[in-house]
Amino acid sequence: MVVARARDRWVANLRLLVFVGGLVVGLLVLLGDRVHPGWAGALALVFGALVVVHDRVLRRRDLAQAAVLFYQRGLDRLDHKWPGTGIQDADYVPPDHPYAADLDIFGKGSLFERLCTARTRAGEETLAAWLSQAAPVTTIRERQGAVEDLRGRMDLREDLTVLGGSVRAEVRPDVLLRWATAPAVFTGPSASALKAMAWLLGVATPLVLLSLLYGVSVPGIPSSAGPQLLVALLALEAVIYLKHRKQVRQVMHGMEKPERDLRVLAVMLARLEAEDFQAPRLLELQAQLRAEGRRASAAISRLARLAMWLDSERNALFVPIGLLTMWGVHFALAIEGWRRHAGAQVPRWLAAVGEFEALVALASYAFEQPEDPFPELTEGGVLLDGELLGHPLLPDADCVRNSVCLDREEPVWIISGSNMSGKTTLMRSLGVNVVLAQAGAPVRAKRLRLSPLCLGATMRVQDSLLDGRSRFYEEIKRLQQLMSLAAGDRPLLFLLDEVLAGTNSHDRQIGATALLRQFLEAGAIGLITTHDLALAEPREGMPGRIANKHFVDHVEQGQLVFDYRLREGVVQKSNAIALMRAVGLKV
Repeated sequence: MVVARARDRWVANLRLLVFVGGLVVGLLVLLGDRVHPGWAGALALVFGALVVVHDRVLRRRDLAQAAVLFYQRGLDRLDHKWPGTGIQDADYVPPDHPYAADLDIFGKGSLFERLCTARTRAGEETLAAWLSQAAPVTTIRERQGAVEDLRGRMDLREDLTVLGGSVRAEVRPDVLLRWATAPAVFTGPSASALKAMAWLLGVATPLVLLSLLYGVSVPGIPSSAGPQLLVALLALEAVIYLKHRKQVRQVMHGMEKPERDLRVLAVMLARLEAEDFQAPRLLELQAQLRAEGRRASAAISRLARLAMWLDSERNALFVPIGLLTMWGVHFALAIEGWRRHAGAQVPRWLAAVGEFEALVALASYAFEQPEDPFPELTEGGVLLDGELLGHPLLPDADCVRNSVCLDREEPVWIISGSNMSGKTTLMRSLGVNVVLAQAGAPVRAKRLRLSPLCLGATMRVQDSLLDGRSRFYEEIKRLQQLMSLAAGDRPLLFLLDEVLAGTNSHDRQIGATALLRQFLEAGAIGLITTHDLALAEPREGMPGRIANKHFVDHVEQGQLVFDYRLREGVVQKSNAIALMRAVGLKV
């Protein structure tokens, strides 16, 4: 990095020196014969060469900066300095998603921010979709194989981050897809006629103008007719521009400001096309980028060049040349031709690069957490057996692990315990690991076996002042949503925090018992936390045994101390009074 910056300064200073020297030589040439004009030309050539060299030096400097940032972000993730520094978009899922908000899947300090290394919107959206909805077992196993293949490919992951500079490509897949598959702007025989006319006028008009400027006659045309011919050509160009102005602007609007993003996408695609993968899923994705004898990287790179040349017409200094050569019409037609031949393949290319980036994000996580295993997926029955589960977003030093096993014989745990003792953290640890497992990622556990599950939680249910709805009302709405999920094809894993806390103890017991019965009859499994010890009492006639677990605390020198270890049975004491006294309340 230091070397790259030093070269940048050295070449920049040399450019400045040559530029000043060229000004001095040019001034001396104007003042008389003191300096031969050839020196001015030589310095101009040197300056041009330095511009090219400096551009390469700047690119290398940008690559070095991006590489430093790549490794620094990796170190920050290992040191748990990542919250608030990554991609935090929270608009990928609806507000009524059954677990995204409850488990901190999106937003600042979220699982998505921890995982996402994507540079394109397609990669972000793919990863977000994987974290929002469980994949089929076969798909999960394919992703696990791909992540394992990518885990050790540090060079590939670095290149995907630094190639094309440090810019984050903002090309939105939905916008690009609509553009690529929209009806053609130029259609029918008139498009071919327009192309031929544009080429004819784009060559003839500049030639006639140059012949007039330099006094060179055009064969077959009298010199006296040159001005009239130029006026006629310009008038014809003006007529064509006015007739097709709306179509040209429509094409330019569709390609507004995408050139740099497309170049980033092109170099990423080229790097993926060149890699020698082993995992079947990666080979399938690679084949999608090479289908029908057309390489996605070459096609996108050509589109980026066309967009750049079309955009150059916006430059005020270039307008006269553009008008003389019918520049806008030429490149609008060229872009339309690209869309006609390659537009149908854009959806497949974007899907492939999005999946590649999502897999690379999971592989980076797997590389940084080498002790985290892939879960074992079972089919038939319902099972969640996790040994020493921990929360993936907590630093290792703060992560206390507990084991959880839920199946048909013991489908529900009711967890009691004092405030801040670890009940909700246990549920979040379980839920986030299930999300990771069903996305195809490693999990924070010694071992995890699970069957396909759908997930629902009630940890972040909030009231709404604007809508006039209480927390209790929002909670029962969520519970109804979970009931609908339980009736689906996959067994439900429910995580209910302080279930029905918004009502009295009598109604809570009746409601909770009815909910449990319906969940169990639907084949669901889950955890329930509560402060109401009456909910922990045995319930007769339930399909499956309901087990009681608890967390405890103790007081040391007037301070509450927690060990966050899960124990058998029902908690025997509460810390509410002690906690109130600890903050200075006289109770």
